[in-house]
Amino acid sequence: MSAYESLAAYYDALTEDVDYIALADRYERMFQGVARRPEIVLDLACGTGTLTRLFAQRGYQMIGVDGSAEMLSEAAEKTEGGEILYLHQSLTELDLYGTVDAVISSLDSLNYLPPEDVTETLRRVFLFLAPGGVFAFDAHTPEKLMGLDGELFCDERDNLVCLWRCSFDEGERACYYEFDLFERTGDLWRRSRETHVQYAYTAEEIQTRLEQAGFTNITMQTEGERMFFRAERR
Repeated sequence: MSAYESLAAYYDALTEDVDYIALADRYERMFQGVARRPEIVLDLACGTGTLTRLFAQRGYQMIGVDGSAEMLSEAAEKTEGGEILYLHQSLTELDLYGTVDAVISSLDSLNYLPPEDVTETLRRVFLFLAPGGVFAFDAHTPEKLMGLDGELFCDERDNLVCLWRCSFDEGERACYYEFDLFERTGDLWRRSRETHVQYAYTAEEIQTRLEQAGFTNITMQTEGERMFFRAERR
């Protein structure tokens, strides 16, 4: 089973500790310094659309793109605060109807891309970002992913038990997450499994790939085990 199928219906509950308002505030601050306030914003790998909706409520025209139809289905149910265009697309095949003023991508979405896909995704982002636009995103540090090796987590709720095991492959520089979901319906439990993979990239590697795609004025700030990048298209 691929990533974010069964898990999509429970993603919001399992990530309820994420402070999306603070995250939206941070990304909005990263818009500062451009020639004009962005109006059309792309949320790349938008997931269930929580951050997309917050930006729509703040007056931005939002486009949300994700490779999971199940996650987009969840996102479509919470579009209050402004009309949002959701597109089901692979990030390496991003294809918009025009350019956008800003692109955001949150919660380590870039780490889900294998090395061969990172360059193409950044190239597509650059292609659809208007001159003077800004690209803001975050990624896990390599230390974060390596530190998960051998860890086991459990999230237990009334009708759901989620177990996930982590292993880090040094050769691939990849962290594998093996999810087991147990969903209760009446007296019965249904089990499903998903495997997610995240790849480790250093700040220098990401900056190099941004430069190769054409981005300039690249900055990075580290907060804990997360790196926040900001890049512009001149």
